[in-house]
Amino acid sequence: MTGIAVRIFGLALAGAALAAMAPAAAQRTVTLPPETAAYVKSDLPGYQLVQRNCVGCHSADYVEIQPLLPRTYWENTVKRMKKPFGAQFPDEDVAAMADYLVKTYGAEAKH
Repeated sequence: MTGIAVRIFGLALAGAALAAMAPAAAQRTVTLPPETAAYVKSDLPGYQLVQRNCVGCHSADYVEIQPLLPRTYWENTVKRMKKPFGAQFPDEDVAAMADYLVKTYGAEAKH
């Protein structure tokens, strides 16, 4: 076989192997364990907004492991979820969400 023929044969063999694996991959299911973390309940308006807008993508564990960060960090983080990441909540909700996060988990939290 020539070098080109060997390459074509190799590509065809690799393609056949991938095609054979595709049905098996499509049949797999993954069951995740139940969520055990929860955002700290609060009367702050941002709590309900965080519940509504953040838990679809973020576990409360993610927020809990952050160090005591300042308000500007939380404001910028919430804004970043809208752009570039595309979270769907009104711009008017950013301040209340950041307020809840900084007062509950950030530098303004009463620990």
